[in-house]
Amino acid sequence: MPEKLITLVLHGGAGTILRSEMTPEKEQRYTEALERALDLGYGVLENGGSALDAVETTVRELEDCPLFNAGRGSVFTATGGHEMDACIMDGRERQAGAVSLVRNIRNPVSLARLVMEKSGHVFLAGEGAEEFARQQGCMTEPAGYFHDDFRYAQWREVAGSDTVQLDHSASRAGGMAETPLKDHKFGTVGAAALDAQGNLAAATSTGGLTNKRFGRIGDSPVIGAGNFADNSTCAVSCTGSGEYFLRGVVAYDVACLMEHKGWSLAEACREVVHKRLLRLNGDGGLIAVDAQGHFALEFNTEGMYRAVRNSAGLRQVLIYGND
Repeated sequence: MPEKLITLVLHGGAGTILRSEMTPEKEQRYTEALERALDLGYGVLENGGSALDAVETTVRELEDCPLFNAGRGSVFTATGGHEMDACIMDGRERQAGAVSLVRNIRNPVSLARLVMEKSGHVFLAGEGAEEFARQQGCMTEPAGYFHDDFRYAQWREVAGSDTVQLDHSASRAGGMAETPLKDHKFGTVGAAALDAQGNLAAATSTGGLTNKRFGRIGDSPVIGAGNFADNSTCAVSCTGSGEYFLRGVVAYDVACLMEHKGWSLAEACREVVHKRLLRLNGDGGLIAVDAQGHFALEFNTEGMYRAVRNSAGLRQVLIYGND
């Protein structure tokens, strides 16, 4: 049996990320933000911490960065506010926690963990999730904390219309009207990890769609669709057109191929992202780690903000499809 590699992977969204549209300054900002999150999360693992702590730490850092559509950088809804979703899952016994449609919560991923560990439930939404957050003493922020000038301008272009915008792509929105983005800021964030004890975990967080209505929820907080972890197979975090990832049960589909067909992590991820998801006309990507520390960074778009670090000395931050 080969030695297991302590491994952390993360993503900051997938979509139309083109080198030709990226200034050196913007690329540096994204690279530095991904490096900070990667090193913080991996530091937890390196010091003997759990995969669960590592993915929460990583995603919290990405939520605090306005470059990404999660936490502080969340996009605006149709009413000019913010509704955030998050999920976290522990691979040891498939314990999981998720929240959706929460406002003013600084780190939705940490609230999701509290749901898992303190509520006796798995998934809380809206006002109920916010009441639970108050009871647990979660850190909150005023609406101004979540205001980003670019996000606001992005929303104002479509405010008052039926148009929604996918933050990570200029393509589809599950049949909903959509206009292309003039400047692409890609967003859903996530992490997956294997720790020294052989435990897997995954976490995902998002601000959803620009100008979304009707309490729309994508795949990010949904266990098995946008996030999944099981010690016997893998840990997965997804990013992309949420409606398609929901319909494809994408994160769990990867684990199923490994468990029931005996496929490797690489084989399963390629099949799901490049064949099954595309058959649904879905675009996006995923990051994953298996029980040996092998990792996958798969996407069917032009790029995906992504990074990996492991105990074999690999430390890599990538953005474009041809990196």
